[in-house]
Amino acid sequence: MADPDLDIAANRSARRYEPMDLIRRVLWGVGAVLFRWTPRLLYGLRNALLRLFGAEVGRNVRIHPRATIYFPWNLSIGDWSSVGEDALIYNLGSIAIGEQVTISQRAHLCAGTHDATDPAMPLKKPPIAVGDQAWVCADAFVGPDVTVGEGAVVGARAVAVGDVDAWTIVGGNPARKIKRRTLDADHSP
Repeated sequence: MADPDLDIAANRSARRYEPMDLIRRVLWGVGAVLFRWTPRLLYGLRNALLRLFGAEVGRNVRIHPRATIYFPWNLSIGDWSSVGEDALIYNLGSIAIGEQVTISQRAHLCAGTHDATDPAMPLKKPPIAVGDQAWVCADAFVGPDVTVGEGAVVGARAVAVGDVDAWTIVGGNPARKIKRRTLDADHSP
C-alpha cells in the first residue's frame, strides 16, 4: 500500500528542465543515434559530436560508441581519458572526469537523484568529479555528489556513495577502503 504522505502527482507534474534543455534533449536524441552508429575506431568523430552538443572533451579521449551519455553539455573529460563499452554517464548534474582516467565497461556514474525527504520527491542534480589518473572499474557505481580523488580506484562492482580519497582503492557495497594505491618507482604519484 502506498504511503499516503507521498505526493506522486506533484512529482510527475514538477518542471524539471528549462525549455532550452528540452530542446537540447530532443536534438541530442538524434545526435546520440549518430554517436552510437559510428564505428568503434572513430573516436575523433564521436568527440567532435559531443563537443558540438556542449561537452568539454580533451585530447586523445576514447569513448566507446556503446557508452551512454545523457547530456553532453554537462560533461567534461580530460586528455587521455576513456569511457568503456556500455558505461552509463547519467549526467543530469555535471560530471567532470579528469585526465588519464579510465571509466571501464558498464560503470555507472549517476549525477541525478530525488529528495526522499520531500513528499513530492523533487529531482536533484548533484555533480560528480573524478580526479586525474583515477579508475572506475567494470560495473562500478558512483553516486550523486561523490568525488573520486586523484589516482583512486573504485573496484569492480563497488558502490561509491561517499567520497573516495586520493590514491585509495575501494571495493564492496557500500565501497570501503581496501588499501592505498601505490605505483612503481617509474610511475609514482
